[in-house]
Amino acid sequence: MTIIPFLVLLLSISPSYHYAFTASFSNSIWAPLSPRDTSSLKASKTAIQQTPVVICPGFGNDSIDYLSPLKQPRSTSFIAALERRGFNSSLIYTVPINRIDWIRVALGLFDIPRFYTGNALPTGFGYGWYIERLKETVNRAYEENGCTKVLLVGHSAGGWLARAAMGDGVWTNDDNEEGTKDIRTADRIRCLVTVGAIHKVPSDPTTCITRGALKNTDEMYPGALLREEGVGYVAVGGRAVKGDNSVDTSNEEEKSDTENYTPSLTAADDLYSIRGEGSASRVAYTSYEAVCGDGNTIGDGVVPLEWTKLDGAKEIQLDGVIHSINEAGTTLPTDKWYGSENVIDKWLPTVLDEARIDANDYYSS
Repeated sequence: MTIIPFLVLLLSISPSYHYAFTASFSNSIWAPLSPRDTSSLKASKTAIQQTPVVICPGFGNDSIDYLSPLKQPRSTSFIAALERRGFNSSLIYTVPINRIDWIRVALGLFDIPRFYTGNALPTGFGYGWYIERLKETVNRAYEENGCTKVLLVGHSAGGWLARAAMGDGVWTNDDNEEGTKDIRTADRIRCLVTVGAIHKVPSDPTTCITRGALKNTDEMYPGALLREEGVGYVAVGGRAVKGDNSVDTSNEEEKSDTENYTPSLTAADDLYSIRGEGSASRVAYTSYEAVCGDGNTIGDGVVPLEWTKLDGAKEIQLDGVIHSINEAGTTLPTDKWYGSENVIDKWLPTVLDEARIDANDYYSS
């Protein structure tokens, strides 16, 4: 892949079009896993009001998307939905990402020769900046809140990036007068929940636009790697749009192949038609094909359902749920995405149980 086509590809992706396959997953190079006493991993529950949360934005997303999505009222946001369920607003953090930051993915071009041989590391030039910010945010949330372990929420590419940041279990090396001591990831993070994240490479790994970063992340840190150390894992995926690249198929026929077709998808289809893109099904086909190699599958409109599953994690499948705050490739807002008010209760109770969080009156524990 030459430099010019790669830059053109990056710049052609609309900020609101969350092709999660373009977001890969950075990480620091961790020390070998050291032995640890795991006899007391099942700690008592922490109150929901005392639990810090860190949200990891997806590719193309801005931190503001989780607070005021598409300039809608704050009350419609994912953060507001969490607050209504008992989380303390002062304890909810978002990794500080500006939309323009994602152009830094192009720095991967200078990762020679790994980028060009399809063997880029998740710590490479393309994504290391995200991992650094993610870890800084987790450390801040932990330290500012009485050293209470964090609930990590990875949306879209943020799910893979979070797995990469968690690494092999060593969060950091603490050098002091007594020598070097590993701080474990399990001492910082209580649970990782991923929503609409990719957890596999394409069927043909050479076609992965991450140029090996996703492959190496999954090979180095497979599945729910830290579950035995007490870290919870929940993987949430949507089943809303079936990919269909048919050119001559009528709009009604396309809708018959799409599960739980919503008014917002109908509006998106109207826009796609004006732009000559056909329908949500055709847009989904393009994304699914890039993510997994097969566009004729079903998912959340961007990521195929099967690719959101993570070995060893509790898995949740949600019918009719869309990938992000907008219909893919548009600026049309949706109330059918993972963080919407009428969707969050379909997965959050499982997360609270997995993370050992006491929801008090908000959910029955």
